[in-house]
Amino acid sequence: MSKTLGIVIFPQVEELDFVGPLEVFGTLTNFDGEWRVLTVAESRDLITAANGLNVKPDHSFDDCPHLDVLLVPGGMGTRRERKNANMLEFVRRAAAGASYVTSVCTGALVLHAAGLLNGKRATTYWGSIEWLKSFGDVEVVNQRFVHDGNVITAAGVSAGIDMALYLVGLLNGPDTARLVQKAIEYYPQPPEFAEAPP
Repeated sequence: MSKTLGIVIFPQVEELDFVGPLEVFGTLTNFDGEWRVLTVAESRDLITAANGLNVKPDHSFDDCPHLDVLLVPGGMGTRRERKNANMLEFVRRAAAGASYVTSVCTGALVLHAAGLLNGKRATTYWGSIEWLKSFGDVEVVNQRFVHDGNVITAAGVSAGIDMALYLVGLLNGPDTARLVQKAIEYYPQPPEFAEAPP
């Protein structure tokens, strides 16, 4: 029986927020054929992401199959999506049957708007930490990713890759996670720069 990882996309979604985890999850399918990865959006119309990438969703909210893992990425589009009743209804419905509910970056704001972060520890993009704190019902933690119950939230953009590898370890064990990490050659060694201005 197949298991499904579903990634929600929407206009102005941040590309790496969803493509990074998609790469990790897609590589998982090479090692475990029970898993499949799909994208889902409000409709099957072409989505234009934050940096201009055009993506055709696999499913709409109406025809999306059961998801074992739900991922909500971030980007400027979350400002609109956190007020989109169709998005919030889908996220609640998908989350109700999922083993894990995850977000990257400001996707956490969509999870919050759907009522999925109340009373939980969570994180988001560094520039939105105070925004998430302002709601008062989330213990906001400034770290790479946070796991609380079946909810895993990641900080911004590239942090989604770390979170996705961690999730692969939960789903299939650390040996598979190491194989995926090796396959995508993910051993970050960024150049060193002077500290960025505030």
